[in-house]
This record gives sequence, structure tokens and C-alpha cells, in this order.
Amino acid sequence: MTTAASFINDLEKVAQARAQVAASLGRVAATLQAAELDGKSASGSLGLTREIADITAASKSLREGVFRLLVLGDMKRGKSTFLNALIGENILPSDVNPCTAILTVLRFGREKKVAVYFYNRKLPEYLDFQDFKRRYTIDPSEAKKLEQEKRQAFPDVSHAVVEYPLPLLEKGVEIVDSPGLNDTEARNELSLGYINNCHAILFVLRASQPCTLGERRYLENYIKGRGLTVFFLINAWDQIKESLIDPDDEEELREAEDKLRRVFKANLAEYCQLEGGDIYDERVFTISAIKALRKRLKNPLDALDGTGFPEFMRSLNIFLTQERGVAEIRQARTLARQIGDRIREAVELRIPLLDRDVMELKRCISSVEPEFQKLIDIGNQFQAEIRQTRDTKAKAVADSFRAYILNLGNTFESDFLQYQPELKLFDFFDGGKRENFNAALQKAFEQYVNDKLAEWSRTSAQYMDAAFLQLSRSAANYGASYSQVTDSINEKISGQKLPMGVSSSEGDRSPGWAKWAMGLFALSAGNLAGVALAGAGFDWKNILLNYFTVLGISGIIATISGIALGPIGIALLGLGIGVFQADQARREVVKVARQELVKHLPRIASEQWQVIYDAVKECFDSYEQQVTQRIDDDIAARKAELDNLLKQKESYEINRELEVKRLQTLQSTVGDEVHQIELAYDRLLEISG
Repeated sequence: MTTAASFINDLEKVAQARAQVAASLGRVAATLQAAELDGKSASGSLGLTREIADITAASKSLREGVFRLLVLGDMKRGKSTFLNALIGENILPSDVNPCTAILTVLRFGREKKVAVYFYNRKLPEYLDFQDFKRRYTIDPSEAKKLEQEKRQAFPDVSHAVVEYPLPLLEKGVEIVDSPGLNDTEARNELSLGYINNCHAILFVLRASQPCTLGERRYLENYIKGRGLTVFFLINAWDQIKESLIDPDDEEELREAEDKLRRVFKANLAEYCQLEGGDIYDERVFTISAIKALRKRLKNPLDALDGTGFPEFMRSLNIFLTQERGVAEIRQARTLARQIGDRIREAVELRIPLLDRDVMELKRCISSVEPEFQKLIDIGNQFQAEIRQTRDTKAKAVADSFRAYILNLGNTFESDFLQYQPELKLFDFFDGGKRENFNAALQKAFEQYVNDKLAEWSRTSAQYMDAAFLQLSRSAANYGASYSQVTDSINEKISGQKLPMGVSSSEGDRSPGWAKWAMGLFALSAGNLAGVALAGAGFDWKNILLNYFTVLGISGIIATISGIALGPIGIALLGLGIGVFQADQARREVVKVARQELVKHLPRIASEQWQVIYDAVKECFDSYEQQVTQRIDDDIAARKAELDNLLKQKESYEINRELEVKRLQTLQSTVGDEVHQIELAYDRLLEISG
């Protein structure tokens, strides 16, 4: 079997496992809903509202889940050719001007079509491929004019979605094709802002241009230290041979390739570390996209030997199927076990109580009131810790931003040097070229500010990671105390110690709310806007991103980059023209820019302090709301189990025999579905080896 066919086959198995587990979870949810309804005319409902909501959300997440890959890279790196080779069909134009390259999401569809999505709640526009290319293509001269006028080609367009009936996409892969990173900063923001919503990044480079300054800038500021999974694809590797004086000299070719490999490794090795280990060979691949595409177009099942694709696809396959795919099903299995234990506990607690009369049942309920108060106290203690962490971290992160902004003036002269080579200073003294000079200076400022904000955001992320790690540990401790109290409640009411369930037998005694709270850290620390164990979405990084966008953090870029152009122009006009003055002109640019920058930094730091504080606070408030609601739901459900039974007993005589049979059938039915999920998970493990 070819590598491509094997890749598709393994993805199909993961897709089947997803579907099977999603179906089992759906049947569990339906079973619980029916049981709660039936309970109203029997011994009372078991208080399973939260469990039904969680398992329904998890089932939906698995049904709709995809492996999302984001393709990044500078323009003219062969991204579109690579994607065409990967999907096996020449559907993306590979010679399109960058201004047509709006963010494009490629996903499976039975029919070939394109939908263009807009901002401001405007309805999407549906087009065929030819109309799409005609409507959203501009020629280079128009692109240059737009750049000079600082206008976007398609300012109201959010992104496009291309649907296509391709096998790779049908197996649950979604590809996001981004604009070139050396295009405008506005487009860069769009591409880089999508990072947290993807499972992996495919960063395309070119062998003939090993790690340009621009590429190193993006890797350093937007990739490094963020816990992202990145595959580096060095395209056009076959062109090395064509660049040699004697293309047939094997020794010269080997030396050229070895030298180039050393250059790339020197630049990329630091981005290929995982928990202190070196995974360079698993993440960096030399490929020939055009060669692979030609082979795939002739034969879709071609092994693609000699193109670098088999090696890359094997590594991608392992990541998507054995790492991400297995992790998703494992998460669903954990939730299923948790629900199974909850049902077992509820049933085994309910059956002995069927024999109690009303007065006896009231005494039981009264006897555990102190324990229920203990559960409330545990929840209050954890809530207080979350709030204390929130207040401390919100102030610390906001203070760090203020200090960082105020310090920009001290480091500006050295920091801005790396952005200056793009400025053609003597263009300023030519009135006809002055606009070009100002545009280049504007872009340099935008890059500088973007990079400085990215540098600070990496530091703030470390603060947040540490805070949520500590809260996850606290959740485990509070959860253990909580479980001890619930065990005491069950033992007092039933008169016996209930046996441990599947999850508990593994040493995990945490209640559902604590597992959710602990799971958040592991998920939010990755690059996927994840779903916690109970199927509820939470990603503090996206909360921060959305908050900053709404309240104007991105406006800092416009503020800083717009402040210095006028004064710099006045200063340069006073210098006159002369080659000997080039260095002086450069120094004057930095000097005047710094003077103007320093004037505005205190205001920016002061205005944005509250924005940062509120954004961080919102992250912890969202976490607190989720956790406390889950604790309240759990306590309410446990009380409802008893209160509902008491209410039914006070109303009429319960047929014990029928009720025991109904409850045992419920437990058995849920247990069977949990077993099916266990089997699906085990089969997936066998597939992954």
C-alpha cells in the first residue's frame, strides 16, 4: 500500500472510531433522557441533567470534529502547489497574485463550490470556482496602488470556504490555506490569528531561500515557545541539482545538499523541541511539491518516491491518528466511564431506599445535611481560590504590560535596527518617491510593534499557564475531599459502602466537575481550542485574543506607527542630500522616532492597562463560572435524587419490583455502551501500534 493510501486508510479508521463512539455517546444521552422522563412516574428522576448535557456535547464534538491543518509561509514558497499535491488534485491556483489570497478553508463537500464570508453579519456569497477567481483577483499594479494607499483589496471579506469531494477531506481533514506572510501586516494578523484553532501548522519554506529574515521573524515571535505542533516543509529541494555547475556531479550535489541541511537545522532546531527532547527528524522534511503533484495527477495512488512526501506523510499520519486521534477517543472514553460510574452509583443508592418508608427516608435525608454543607463549603473554598488567583494574575499581567510598554523607549534604538534595511532612505529626498519611503517606514513600524506585542504575549501566556496549572492541582485536591464527603453521604443513606466504579478503580476518585477543571490546563496549553473532558469548550487564549481585538489592543499598532512619520520627515528635510549623510540620516530616523515614541508610551501604557486587566479577569471569571456551576449542579443533582424519591413515596406506592428492573436495565444499557466505547478505543490502539 502506498504512503498516501495508507494515510487515507488510517484516517478512515479514526473517522470510523469517532463515528462509533459518537453514536454510543448519543445513545447514552437518549437513554438517560428517557430514564429521567420515566422516573417522574416511578421512583423519581436521578438528577442527570448535567450528565445529559455533557455527553450530548461530547457526541456532537466527535461527529463534527476534524483535523485542522494551517499552511503558513512566505509568498512564492509553493504553498498552493504543495496543497494540490497533498490533496491529490490541482484545484488551488499556484500562480495567483498574493492579493487574491484571502484566507481559504478547504473542507469536504459533495459538490464543488465556494462560499465567501463577510464581516458585519453580511450573508455569505456562494460562487463557482471561475467566478471566485474572477471576483477576487487583482493585478499587480492595482495591488501596488492599494498598498501605497494603505487600503485592503477585500476589506469586508472574512474568509472563503472551498468545498470539494476529495478522499483526504472526506476522512476528517480540513486545510486552511493562508496568505503569504511577507504580505501586509493586516493579512499576517489574519493568518497568525488562526493558529490557536488548528491541530498542526505546515510551515512551507524554499530550498533556494533558506530561512529569510522575515521567516525567522515569524518563527521567533509567533511560533517559538507557544506549544504548537509545526511541520517544516523545505520545498523545491530538487532545484538544488539544477543550480549546480555540473548537475550530474553526485559528489557536488551531496555536498550542496549537506551544506543546506546544516543551514536549515541551525535555524529550525530550536523550534523542534518537545519536553526537552529533539524531534527535528520528525518535523522537518525536504520535498518537491511540483514533482509530487505531477505524479499524483498522472496516478492518484503513486507512491511519490523521491519527492519527500512519503516521509512527511508518515510523520503527519502518526501525529494525526496515533497522537491526536487516540487522544480524542481516550477523552471520550474517560467521559463515558465517568457517566457509567455516576449511573451505577445512583442506581445502587436508589434501590436500597425503595424499601424505606417516608419517615425513615426523611431521617436519612436530614442526617446528611451536614455533609451537603461540607460540599458547599468545598465549592466555596475553590471559588475563593480562583478569585484570588484572578485578582493577583490580572494585576500582574496588566502591570507587566505597562512596564513592557514603558521600557520600549529604552530599547528602541537597538531593537529597530533589524527593521531598517527595508527603508530606502534616499527615496525620501526624491519628492516622487517620498510616498514609497513613508510606506516602507510605516511597514517597518508595524512589524516592530507587532513583534514587540507578540514578545510580550508570550511572557503573559507563561503567567497564565502557571496560574491554570496551579488551579488544576487545586481542583484535584478539592475533588479528593469532595469525593470523601459524597462517599460518606452514600454510606449513611444506603447503610453500606458502595463499590468503586471503573474510573475509581484506576485511582481516580475525582468527581466530574474536578475532572473538567483539571482537564482545562492540559487542553488549553496546546494549540487547539479544545474541548474539556465534559465536552464544554474553554480556551483562555482565545478569550484573550477576542477581548484584545474588541477593546483595541491592535490599535496600538496604528497609534505607534502613525506618530513619528511627520517629525521624521521634517528632520530629514533639514539634512540635505549627500552620500556621506546616509548613516546620519539613518541615525536621525531612529533618534526622532524614539523621541516621538517616548512621548506617547505613558498614555498607551495607561489606557491599555485596564484593557489587559479586564481581559485576564474575563478568563478566570469564565473558568470560575464553569466550575462553580458544575459544582452547584452536582450538589443539586445529589439532593434531587433523594428529594424526588421522597416526593414520589409521599404521593403513591412505588412498585418495587418493576422499579428495580427499570433501574437495573438503565445501568446495564449504559454499561453496554461504555463497553462498546472501550472496544472502539482498544481497536484504535491496535491500529496505531
